[in-house]
Amino acid sequence: MEHDNPLDTVYEVNAKLDYEVDDRRIVTILRKQDHWIQRFARKLKLRIPAYRRTTMDDYASFVFLSIDGKRSVQDIGEVLAAQYGEQANPLFERLLVFLNHIEKSERFIVKKAVPHG
Repeated sequence: MEHDNPLDTVYEVNAKLDYEVDDRRIVTILRKQDHWIQRFARKLKLRIPAYRRTTMDDYASFVFLSIDGKRSVQDIGEVLAAQYGEQANPLFERLLVFLNHIEKSERFIVKKAVPHG
């Protein structure tokens, strides 16, 4: 069921996603490079890393680590505003674009199923 208000949406991190968090709370996404061409290139002793690493910036890491399957987009926006103040503006426009990107394009997060009732 789609939400009428996107600020009520609750996301959770995709269970299949591998990531690391460093001591500064910066998130690095790990994507396994397991295509047959990559495996073949490794057999030829070419230096193809097993994982592609994508490191998020402070803002993206903060948002990503705020996604817990309980907080709504509204809730995440509020903690983001408390952390970053005016730097986060335009707050919800930026937040919604980012969440849409990491859900639809990257598949880092998924919408949490809302129980009917």
